[in-house]
Formats: sequence, structure tokens, C-alpha cells
Amino acid sequence: MSGGPTTGGPTPGGPTTGGPTPGGPTTGGPTTRGPLSSGPLGAGKVVWAALRSRPRALARIMAWSLVEVAPAFLIGHAIARAIDDGFAAGRVDTGLLWLAALGLVWLVAAVAARQVVLAVAAVAEPFRDELLTLAVRGALRGGEAGVAGAPEVASVAVARVNLQVELARDAFAAVVTVVRGFAFTAAGAVLGLLTLHPALAVLVVPPFALGVVLFTASLPALYRRQRAYLEADEATAQTLTTVTGGLRDITACGAEDRIATMTGERVAEQARAARRLAGMTALRSATLGVGAWAPVALILVGSPWVAGGTLGAGVIIGALAYVTQSLAPALGGLVEGVGVSGVRLLASLGRILHTTPSPAAPERGSVPSAPDVVFAGAGFAYGTRAEPVVDALDLVIEEGEHLAVVGPSGTGKSTLAALAAGMLRPDTGEVRVGGVPAHLADPAARVLIPQEAYVFRGTVGENLAYLSDAPGGDILAAAEDLGAGELVDRLGGLAADLDPGALSAGERQLIALVRAYLAPARLVILDEATCHLDPAAEARVEQAFVRRGGTLVVVAHRLTSARRAGRILLLDGARAATGTHDELIATAPLYADLVGHWEPEEAQLS
Repeated sequence: MSGGPTTGGPTPGGPTTGGPTPGGPTTGGPTTRGPLSSGPLGAGKVVWAALRSRPRALARIMAWSLVEVAPAFLIGHAIARAIDDGFAAGRVDTGLLWLAALGLVWLVAAVAARQVVLAVAAVAEPFRDELLTLAVRGALRGGEAGVAGAPEVASVAVARVNLQVELARDAFAAVVTVVRGFAFTAAGAVLGLLTLHPALAVLVVPPFALGVVLFTASLPALYRRQRAYLEADEATAQTLTTVTGGLRDITACGAEDRIATMTGERVAEQARAARRLAGMTALRSATLGVGAWAPVALILVGSPWVAGGTLGAGVIIGALAYVTQSLAPALGGLVEGVGVSGVRLLASLGRILHTTPSPAAPERGSVPSAPDVVFAGAGFAYGTRAEPVVDALDLVIEEGEHLAVVGPSGTGKSTLAALAAGMLRPDTGEVRVGGVPAHLADPAARVLIPQEAYVFRGTVGENLAYLSDAPGGDILAAAEDLGAGELVDRLGGLAADLDPGALSAGERQLIALVRAYLAPARLVILDEATCHLDPAAEARVEQAFVRRGGTLVVVAHRLTSARRAGRILLLDGARAATGTHDELIATAPLYADLVGHWEPEEAQLS
């Protein structure tokens, strides 16, 4: 059998890896507050909540916006007075004073614009942190697929964290800036136009308002196309992750052309979604034509009639300045900001909120305190045409049993561990934990530690107690039981900051093992989780887990580890055999051969 993506390497993280786990009563991680709507309404509530939760920053934005909008109100008056009362009347100094006043107001507005940017950042950055927490929490809880940590779900989560959270943060800042700018600028310009000459407002305000209405009416279509693009992007990421993980099987089966066609279809669909989204540019151009440039034509053509021919050249030019320098840029910014950034924000939030479990999601089952694990005709292959890594396996691991799994590299040991942990679902047959399908069993009932242990930046105590709420004394006692007490002391104690990069592979394994030991899970799966420890340290760890109680499954790295188990599972290609060490020596030639390769090395260590 050929190994799959998880064989011989790190097992995908998820609810059972000893790393970040779905929230629950025993994980020590964050929990969701309840299902959130993933549509525009739910996204809008999140945006509004982010703004409302920071009233001081919002007040700063509003106050500085009043200062920033001063040129939008003054520009038409300043130009009209400069021309009609200044240059046209032969008073050049008056005209220059009006223009100087306008320039001074623009300088003040530039300072205000800087303050607005800082105030918006004070809202946008915490908003990003909240979204990142929500995206990671949703991925770990497995809201969409019911199996947090499965490779295809992990790829989607990566797309959310890498693309959509950053996209949403940038879009949020852009939308707040643009909508605020549009509202204040439009109000200032219309007020200035009314005080300059009310009759001109009749030529400007109706088409401007119509443009805003047309743009608002187009938002649902823009939202749907933006969401379709993001979904296509996720599908592409999922496909590429799956294909990359199965390259060996794809080549072995000669499936390169079929996989290339499938991947090409995903990429083509994303390209089509991008083109459909870009097609909305024509609608934005029409909106600007109606709301921004039609008023210009109406002023030039209609001003002699609405004012009875009494308007001076300065007033007409001032009115044009209100439209071309204030209203048109404000509408253009709204169309670009909300039409692109706003729709992108709603679509990104919709995808992020979609990670929270919905009421329709299958409910997780409960498991006994020390669950049995049943493989009933279970089979799994990394690809539809790939050879099964696990094939028609029938196996019962009794409650409280200590089972060692052995076999040559590539025979599916890590795949079996992932199936028992519920991180993979069998293609055929079933895997049940305590009578519940493994992928639906309560995450708190099992814990899996892979070969490459997960350690995060934080304190030593936070790392050790991540899966439990154990007090400091229990944490230290567990560390001593597993031989990690000296490591904790050297790192500076439970309150010391922990840098994962400063730890050796064996030290990271010890931390993850203590974490699993403290967890309430009664099914513990060690997938070569002690491979970086010496034989004496490995024996101490396994003996501690046996004393701890519960069901223990060990993918053995050394013969001594297999000998300590009550029963051994030998994986041999399409066959599997179980028995004690002596039974397998007598009945399984492969096991006898493995013992022959193991013993010379270990005889020197015993």
C-alpha cells in the first residue's frame, strides 16, 4: 500500500491533535456565542457592532469629519465671490483673499483627514483581530463539514485567514472612510449649493439622488457576484490542497490528465466568477453618469431659465465646482468604496460567519468515559482511483485497552490513527468511538498527538493546560509523571513565556504529551508521538498514560513500545493481524522480520 498525506509526517491539526481544539467544556479554548447569520444582515450586524463598541473612536471620526468637509461647503462660495466680487469687479485683492481662504481651509482639512485615518485604524485593527478569532474558532469547530481539521476544511480555513480576514479588514476601513466621506461631503456641498443659489439645487440634487438610488439598487447583484468569486476562490484552494497532498498517488495511478482537467475546471470557474464581477463596472459607470455628470449638463443648459438669467458667471462656476469637486468625487468614492470594498466586506464576512455551526449541523454524540473503538469493514484511500491505505479493516479496541500499531512505512498507521480520531472519514465501512461515528464523537473524548507536536507562543502553563482547566499543582505533578518537570524548571516555570522555536523536537513532544495527559479525554492516540525521545523517556511516558487509565493506542516507533502494549496490531499491506508479541512472532513473518531489524539497536539500549 502507498502512504497518504498523513503517513510519516505531521497529522493534520484539528479537534484531536493536542493543538487548538474546538471550544467545549474541557478544551480551554474560546467558544462561539451562538449561530450567526452568514448573509448580508448578519454581516451588517457585525459591522455595526464593531462601530458601536468603540464610541470614542467613532466620535473622533465624526468630529474630524466636520473639519475635513469644510472645503466641500466653502468651495462654491469662495469661487463665486472671487469671480463676481473680486476679479470681475476689478478687485483683484478680494479675489485673491477668497482663494487664499479656500486654500487655508484645505490645509486644515488635510490635517483633519490624517486624524480621520488614525481614528478609522483604531476601529479597523481590533475588528481584524475579532474576525481572525472568529475565523480560526470556526475552522477549529468544523462548522461547515462537521470534521474540524480534515485537510479539505483546513485549506478553506487557510483561505479565510489569509485572504478573507485581511480582505474584510481592508474593506471595513475603506467602507467606513468612504461612507463617512460621502455623507459629510454630500451634506456640505448641498448645503453650500442651497446657500449659494437655491434654484441651482433643483438642477443638481434630483439627478444626484437618482444616481445614489440606482447604485443602491445594484448592491444585491454586486454582493452575489462578489460572494460567488470568494466561493470559487475557496474551491480552488481546496482542490489544490487535495491534489498537492495526493501527488504520489496521482502519479502512481496515471491520473495526471484527469486531475489536471479537474483542477483546470476549478481555476476556470474562478476566472469566470472574476469576469462576472468585473462586468458590474458598466453599471457603476452608468450610476456616475446619472448622478455626477448629468448635473453638470443641467447647470450649463438650465441655469439661465431657473434663475431668469440673473446668475453671474461666478455663481455658475461655483455651482459647477460643487458638482465636479465635491459631489462627483463623493459619489465616485461611494460607488468605488461600497460597490467594491463594501460588497467585498459583506461577502467576506458572510464566508467567515459561515464557519460557525448552524442549527442544522449534525449534533455530536457523546461517548463513554473510556470508549471502545470499532473499525467495521473500514477502508480509506487518498483518491478515488488510488490503492486503499486501509482496506476492509475489522478491529475492536476495547475500553481501557493498550494497543500498539506496527508495520512498515506506508502501510497506513497514521491513517488508522486519523480515522480513529475522526479526522478522516472512511470511504467504506465505518469507524465508531463509543458507538458514535468517530467524526461525530465529542472532541473532549479523544486526543491525538502526532509525530510533530504543536506548541504555540504563550506561557508554559498555557501550553501545558490548553486542553484542561487543571490547577498549577496538577500541571506540575503531570509534568513530573511524564518526565517533563526538569524542562518546566529550565524554561522558568509555568508563568514563563515559551518560544516554540527555542525548543527541540523532543521538548515539544514532551509539552504536547503533558497537555494530552491533563486532558479529560479517555481515548489517547499517540502517533509516533515519542519518536524524538530516548527509549527511557518513551517508556516513562507510556507507563504514565497506562497508569492514567482510559484507552491508549500507540503507533509504535520502537519494539519496546510494542512489547509494553497488551495487544499489537500489525498492518501488512492488504492484511492486518493482531496478537501479543509472542503470538505474532510465531504467526506473522513480517512481524518477526521487523523484530529482527529492531532488536540489534535496542539490545544496546536495554
